[in-house]
Amino acid sequence: MSQTVLPETPAFTRNDTAAPLGQRLVRAGFINEDQLRKALQVQGTHNLRLGETLVALGLIGETDLLPLIGHQLRYPWIRLREGHIDPAVVRNIPRHIAEQSACLALFKIHQRLVVAMAEPQNLETVDLLAELTGCEIRPVLSLRSSIERLLPRCYEDDFKVDVLTADMDDSAIELNSEDVYLDSESIHVIADGSPVINLVNYLIVQAVRQGASDIHIEPSQRSSIIRFRVDGRLREIIKPRRDLHPAMVSRIKVMSKLDIAEQRKSQDGRFHVRVDQRDVDLRVSTLPTVLGEKVVMRILDRSSITFDLDKLGVPDRQLAKVRRMLSRPHGLVLVTGPTGSGKTTTLYSAVEMIKHAGCNVVTVEDPVEYQLELVNQVQVNVARQMTFASALRSILRQDPDIILVGEIRDAETAEVAIQAALTGHLVLSTLHTNDCASTITRLQDMGIPSYKISAALAGIVAQRLVRKVCLQCRATHYPSDEQSQMVGYSEPTSQPFTRGAGCSQCFDTGYVGRQGVYEVLTIDAGVRDAICAGGSINELRRELKRQEGTTLLEEARMLAEAGVTSIEEVIRVALTD
Repeated sequence: MSQTVLPETPAFTRNDTAAPLGQRLVRAGFINEDQLRKALQVQGTHNLRLGETLVALGLIGETDLLPLIGHQLRYPWIRLREGHIDPAVVRNIPRHIAEQSACLALFKIHQRLVVAMAEPQNLETVDLLAELTGCEIRPVLSLRSSIERLLPRCYEDDFKVDVLTADMDDSAIELNSEDVYLDSESIHVIADGSPVINLVNYLIVQAVRQGASDIHIEPSQRSSIIRFRVDGRLREIIKPRRDLHPAMVSRIKVMSKLDIAEQRKSQDGRFHVRVDQRDVDLRVSTLPTVLGEKVVMRILDRSSITFDLDKLGVPDRQLAKVRRMLSRPHGLVLVTGPTGSGKTTTLYSAVEMIKHAGCNVVTVEDPVEYQLELVNQVQVNVARQMTFASALRSILRQDPDIILVGEIRDAETAEVAIQAALTGHLVLSTLHTNDCASTITRLQDMGIPSYKISAALAGIVAQRLVRKVCLQCRATHYPSDEQSQMVGYSEPTSQPFTRGAGCSQCFDTGYVGRQGVYEVLTIDAGVRDAICAGGSINELRRELKRQEGTTLLEEARMLAEAGVTSIEEVIRVALTD
């Protein structure tokens, strides 16, 4: 198992480390005097340590508390989770000793055993562990509550990848056998590797149940690393043995009808499964690396996604503008934002809203992720010279009313899309830009004349996705002066905000689910004049203000003020400059 990197302990002055923990927390701005007094009262009543009392009350998170205690004790610290624990070494310490001493064996490097301890300064316990294990003990600090929470799970019989996946409920996942062709080598892999089949099935089931959008299976020097992308962020799940990696890749290739003998080229495929009575498509991409093939599986679960503008969380004042854009008989409507910001979902929702039996809707996408009723969807195929631009030209000969272009990637596609919008078609597409104003300058940079942009554009929607604070572990948080300034407050604010402390419900991230943030610019006479005059980004942003529009940062900040997300998430996602 690869080594977990533990935070370094910087040097502190004698006065810093000698000060009581409560005073240090107050001086650092994590709590105030009233909160400290409350915690001391609870501590005296329940016979707890001050730090754990503050965490239990939701006044401070482990991530903030552990460095301070670690600096005071002069020990490295770690915020525990299952991914840090090697099942092969955890039982080196007998369970009754682990429970009595509040410790957990994490991993072993040669003869050095790294152990999480609530009291790493207890030399008597360290000596006892060294005698029991025959190893040099390296103690690291962790909260007693975290150790006690994980300890029962670590001593269960199924705390191993092989055993865990072997006894998984077979009815949880069903593979359509008609979708999979098995050659002789594939049959050999499957016959000899039933634990591998169980492991792949386990990953798919857990990813779907956790609401993941992607599964990453990547090789490393000592293991295979499995990560899920949940709410836009990657989360490490397990680290199977390194020798299982090629077999896992081969199994996934068989399921997605790829060539298992080809390991030097990238391949793309897809397959269909049923998980918990839900139909799920998985889009597979393989990539050869120096350590082996990396596999990414994109999960397309129609049941977890809604293509309804009314349910995407667009504020009413902005939704009304979007509806007016889509009600036009012709023009170009652009949805902008970075990868993973929900642009495709917004486009599909727009198509679902305006399509009807008397309307010819045609799309060109790369790839086609979800199939829509009453919509003719075209897949880009560069190998067969079916690019966005060439497909769009062919679509214009199909008598379309509404055209959806998955992405405007180059000047040629932009030119054809604008020409289609100018000749009586409603064109919907996406562009990778920061906000509404920069979308116009991006089109100008592509070489599109300003007069064509102003004539063709009907409106722009810029969007982001911010993570929502977990309701189970939400805690009050006061932003620093620097954070207040970054999110647009002219003066430091004393308003309380929220953030997640981390719990089992949110996998210690502090967030569950995501919320859209939108900026909408309608192309009216004032904006058209600004475009034709070659207006700067700042001038175009002033036009947004004239329309009483709000920026992405302002919208995200309002969500933070309402307790939906955190100030840190606003800074991470919504800063566009």
